[in-house]
Amino acid sequence: MTTVEGRTDLQHTAIVRQKPLMTMPQILVMNLGFFGIQYSFGMQQTAVNPVYEFLGADPADLPILNLAGPITGLLIQPLIGALSDRTWSPRWGRRKPFFVLGAIGCSVCLFLFPFVTAVWMAVLLLWLLDASNNTAMEPYRAFIADKLPPSQLGKGFLAQSFFTGLGITLANVSLYVFQQLIEGGTEAGIPYWVLGSFMLGAVCSIGSVLVSVLRTPEIPPTEAELAQLRAKKGGFGPALKEIGEAIIEMPPELRKLGLVYLFQWYGMVCYWQFVALSIAKSVFPPTPQGKEDAVAWTGLVNGWYNIVTFSVAFSLVAFARKRGAKLVHCVCLLLAAVGLLVFPSVENKYLLFVPIIGLGIAWASIMGVPYIMAVRMIPSTRYGVYMGIINMMIVIPMLIQSVTFGAIYSGVLGENPNNAIRFAGVCLGLAAAVMLWIKEPPIVRDVDEVGYLPAAGH
Repeated sequence: MTTVEGRTDLQHTAIVRQKPLMTMPQILVMNLGFFGIQYSFGMQQTAVNPVYEFLGADPADLPILNLAGPITGLLIQPLIGALSDRTWSPRWGRRKPFFVLGAIGCSVCLFLFPFVTAVWMAVLLLWLLDASNNTAMEPYRAFIADKLPPSQLGKGFLAQSFFTGLGITLANVSLYVFQQLIEGGTEAGIPYWVLGSFMLGAVCSIGSVLVSVLRTPEIPPTEAELAQLRAKKGGFGPALKEIGEAIIEMPPELRKLGLVYLFQWYGMVCYWQFVALSIAKSVFPPTPQGKEDAVAWTGLVNGWYNIVTFSVAFSLVAFARKRGAKLVHCVCLLLAAVGLLVFPSVENKYLLFVPIIGLGIAWASIMGVPYIMAVRMIPSTRYGVYMGIINMMIVIPMLIQSVTFGAIYSGVLGENPNNAIRFAGVCLGLAAAVMLWIKEPPIVRDVDEVGYLPAAGH
């Protein structure tokens, strides 16, 4: 090991270790916390924009009002990843402190959200909620890579897809169920059934994370890894410097994945922001009650595609192993593109569940399959920082969408939410096409080559 300008040079370090295989129940318990985190994201996807509308926000302003997601993800996830890479406590571990801190923040924000009385209050709470979600979620990707040998990484990441589908399903279905059971609303115009879904989310967020944290021990670092951690300077400054170095040294195929993410996530955000408005326009009468019914039905539609997600998640592991992660993700994106192009033309609310199946299959792939490839491209000493950088590839398209789509919606799409959904389908189709450009890394054996990162361009 050599040192240059006070930092450890990882280019010629090889620390070989064997990670123990985990049983499927252990993998599921390890990922249970993802369920609560994704319930929170499900409420953001389905309930936050309707809350804005209940408070009187202009639909054309929805992209700007959702800036919290991309900006907090852009700033927080890489930083949390770099900090968690540099963290180790014999008592608290490496990733777990960030899980718990984020989950507490999520629970508090979910509890307070339905009590807002103005748009600015909802925006402020969304910023805090998204910051908490990002703090909890980023280390979870690295946690999987820390714990599992290469042969089980597919199961680990697709288990996260499973719990993503389950958490978001419960969030969306709860909106419909509580609407049937609870009447009335706050003075600000927010229905009490929306409040009930947020309360349930507050419990799920902290409860599921605590189960994972208490039941899943982290693997202690080796003496060589501890030596590397001690050699690194702590604090935000060095962490930011490491993020910059990792971006410069990013493997070329990971850069190509960033272009896939540009189209993929731009399209997904368009869907989430305008699906309720699209359903209201295509299926329900243009009345205040019709708007409420459309929001509740959107919960069922989104819940259904997430049921599809957790139903197919583990089968994608076998397909990815047999056909390759690249081809599997490409096909899944194409299924979503076709479904979203058809979706706005459906006028029967029950038939909406058919085209959205494609999005459910793609969502299972989006939340797991690309990570199977990405983890083969990066050194395990930088799992945290690179998972944060991959999240930057997610949130930068969201940020671009937030500042550009309002003009596209008004000037190109005729302020028609159905056209916004079709536009999302085109974006996912382009993502599938770009996916074919990536050269998939080979599958590695069940040994971690820790600390090796080729210089950029090698």
